[in-house]
Amino acid sequence: MKKYKYTLTIDGMMCGACEAHVNDFIRRNFEIKKVKSSSRKNQTIIISLKELNEEELRNKINSTGYLLSTIKKEEL
Repeated sequence: MKKYKYTLTIDGMMCGACEAHVNDFIRRNFEIKKVKSSSRKNQTIIISLKELNEEELRNKINSTGYLLSTIKKEEL
């Protein structure tokens, strides 16, 4: 079974509450297996069993006030 790892660079996360907000938002809006954010690294890592729509991901995250600047996808 394929898995996909998405590494997102997200600007605007300042603390643990921001990380939790981004994680919860992604869980509610996308079908994923795992998500983890780091405000220190400006990074969110998503593990998914199917490919995500990157344009939708970018638009939805940007609508929260955070800025998704890069998306890197890898097959695991």
